[in-house]
Amino acid sequence: MEALILEPSLYTVKAILILDNDGDRLFAKYYDDTYPSVKEQKAFEKNIFNKTHRTDSEIALLEGLTVVYKSSIDLYFYVIGSSYENEEKCRKASTTGEHGGAVLGCG
Repeated sequence: MEALILEPSLYTVKAILILDNDGDRLFAKYYDDTYPSVKEQKAFEKNIFNKTHRTDSEIALLEGLTVVYKSSIDLYFYVIGSSYENEEKCRKASTTGEHGGAVLGCG
């Protein structure tokens, strides 16, 4: 079996999401066209929220994507990368986002 070798890229994060405790979008930034329309984005966000908001883990593989997430009071922070992405890179981005939310008064 041949190993998959990916070219290095600066685009390691596909999306960053902040959802409220009902799964509604407070902030979303998509960095590629995986979900090109707002309708597809919101459907993805609902799906991701429904599968992660009751779990204690911080990493999930959903729809072929690596999802790193963290909750803080009534906010859910998500960093989405490709399935080949290093979870630790995504986790560092989610931690930075969580602290940024606190600075902005969101968390």
